[in-house]
Amino acid sequence: MTRHETNHSGANMMQPATGLTRRTGAEPQAAVPAPGAHDILINMTVPLMGGSWQRDRIVLGDAMPPALAAGVARGGKIAIALTHAETPALALAGTGRIALAYDPAMLAEARAALIAASAQGGWPVAGDPQSLALLTLAERIAASDIPVLLEGPTGTGKEVLARFVHRLSARAQGPFVAVNCAAMPEAMLEALLFGHRKGAFTGAAEAGEGLFRAADGGTLLLDEVGELPLALQSKMLRALQEGEVLPLGATKPLKVDVRVVAATNRRLAAEVEAGRFREDLLYRLNVFPLALPALRDRPGDIAPLAFAMLLRHAGAPSQPGWLSPDALAALEAHPWPGNVRELENVIRRAILLAGSAAAIVPDHIVFDTAVRPIASNGIAESAPALTRVTAPRSLSDVAFASEARAILETLASNGGNRAATARMLGISERTLRYRLASMRGAGLIAAGGAA
Repeated sequence: MTRHETNHSGANMMQPATGLTRRTGAEPQAAVPAPGAHDILINMTVPLMGGSWQRDRIVLGDAMPPALAAGVARGGKIAIALTHAETPALALAGTGRIALAYDPAMLAEARAALIAASAQGGWPVAGDPQSLALLTLAERIAASDIPVLLEGPTGTGKEVLARFVHRLSARAQGPFVAVNCAAMPEAMLEALLFGHRKGAFTGAAEAGEGLFRAADGGTLLLDEVGELPLALQSKMLRALQEGEVLPLGATKPLKVDVRVVAATNRRLAAEVEAGRFREDLLYRLNVFPLALPALRDRPGDIAPLAFAMLLRHAGAPSQPGWLSPDALAALEAHPWPGNVRELENVIRRAILLAGSAAAIVPDHIVFDTAVRPIASNGIAESAPALTRVTAPRSLSDVAFASEARAILETLASNGGNRAATARMLGISERTLRYRLASMRGAGLIAAGGAA
């Protein structure tokens, strides 16, 4: 729930009931909005936000004066000025200050923009029920000190979630150290993780503390932990079990106080079965697993993420400040094999193509899609043959082909009637139209085909 509060100067301020600091009469006066001008937007957005890390960090105001917004930002909160406008726009107005002008008739887009604005500062962007539930669980896990294993495809935001756990934990004031186990030279990995004494190996002119000791009192993210060599996994297990590391060239172990968050895009249980990962290390890391779904499986995140990336990359006044409903429909219809990273590429490309336009529209959306062969009749072989389009195929290719087959089969059973097809599939005609366009761009149907 939300409420309006009026201070002694007569300025009206909207805020979540659990989160905001009250203004005093000494603060600059704001324009008084119509009573309840933004209640619908706030009531459909704020109650689903995270508590201490999100609702409590935002201050919502109507036509908020710059001096007031700057004061809010200096207090460590995010000032979001809400206004009604025929030409909607989301823009940074300064450090910790965001202006959101929206059309009350386009509340779905405004909600996505408000979610994006409230996540400023490196916090997770979540609008899908799956993601909201995951963050609620992660918030509870952060209060403990147990190891966490993050599993999910590449580009789904595992490091963002790891930072989230760290920032909400008792270790928040300590260091957060992230290391990609796949990016470090195998010969140097042990020294980089556990440290080394001076002269421990050729070229060791100085002693190195190692990343475990660098993260002492904080959190260590082991990204792509499935890439750790087997020889090093036993030493990692000891570090986790005993809370101590033995630097190269040293004879006595050193105590460390580190919370480990591991992340992987592999199924570590399958790696254990294949003999590439130690079962005892998996049990040590897998105290509390969190699975991050692929972006296509959490469509409610796509619009808020797109607005967040627009806010991040379209900083100049001459750049677009909004995404049209049709552009968002196009984004939501795409299968996103590259997940959030691919979405960021698409938004950055769209900003460039949009130039000085006020909003990004479908013409500015260009996807990275793999070329898929099509038969002479305009459809890739036949609907059942979609499973044989590419080899080798990723899981995203399988999901994309399965969805395409379902759409094409339903379309055929309805004699090409899109309205009937959309009703049978439980989606809107607009979503169906953009899913067909996505399939056309991927080469699954011909550009001039009946579909």
